[in-house]
Amino acid sequence: MTPTATLPAANNLLHPWRHPLASVRARVARWWQSRLPLADSITLTQRNVYIMPTRAGLMLGVTLLVLLIAAINYQLNLGYLLTFLLAGSALVGMHVGHGTLRGLTLNLTAPEAIHLGSKAVFSIHLHNARKRTRYGIGLAVLGAGQWAWTDVAGQASATVQLAFRPERRGRHRLPTLTAETRFPLGTFRVWTLWRPAAQVLVYPAPEVPAAPLPEGQAHEGSAHASAISVQGEPDGLRAYRRGDALKTIVWKKAAKTGELVSRDRQTLQQQTLWLDQQHTGLAQPEAQLSRLCAWVLQAEQLGLIYGLHLKNHDIAPGSGPAHQQRCLQALALA
Repeated sequence: MTPTATLPAANNLLHPWRHPLASVRARVARWWQSRLPLADSITLTQRNVYIMPTRAGLMLGVTLLVLLIAAINYQLNLGYLLTFLLAGSALVGMHVGHGTLRGLTLNLTAPEAIHLGSKAVFSIHLHNARKRTRYGIGLAVLGAGQWAWTDVAGQASATVQLAFRPERRGRHRLPTLTAETRFPLGTFRVWTLWRPAAQVLVYPAPEVPAAPLPEGQAHEGSAHASAISVQGEPDGLRAYRRGDALKTIVWKKAAKTGELVSRDRQTLQQQTLWLDQQHTGLAQPEAQLSRLCAWVLQAEQLGLIYGLHLKNHDIAPGSGPAHQQRCLQALALA
């Protein structure tokens, strides 16, 4: 199973009033991160891998200092031996931990577009060109505190999935990532920071429950000269026929009467449905875009010909996955 980590809720973050130095630390962190290059592929070297002792490592250092002082005071040869043996082991562990990340190549796959409120999931591929296995490597969104851990076999690759939840619609750059290891003794933390260049497009969240679609007008050149209501009954309806697509069945009518009826796709496709931001009946711009998003999804599901009219942008009528993507992208960037 592929490890996955997610970004925690904003209310779990530290507040400046709790920590007086939090704002200073945040500014230093932003300055440091701004100096990192943007790249979707990175190879870890001595220049971008950092190392610091952990809390356990600091306690080990204090213990070694006490042992050394005791050995000097009491002239204990075994005390010297134990002190330098432990110190040597810690130094070897530091070198092994640094080598666990050094030389590792990380490649990121950009996430698919999502709707606001959903998690943007993206994959990171770790490639190990070395013959020996690299153990205990963790990756996370910086500041998330939730890690995805994996081992990378010699001359092989591993994949880790991370996720974060964007707070608003639009196009967003992926957050800064971090990778670390505390292998083999846990006395040193070896880590790196990585700023991906990939971006994720966030569509508006569709309105739930979706409002009824507006009325569609007869397509030019159609035999239907009058306006036909998309949601109306019985216009555009006929008895169910074997082989009809499930999305053409009027399930509300079936639930009420027990009778299966389908929408006539030929009749529906002769309609031109304009989805207008000014005709949503809502005052808030974000609510308008949310309703338009639900209408676009609903019109595409019904196989209608529909166009989109925004305040500063129009999309000509059409249908199909590519047309739906253009409409959703326009809503995301509106």
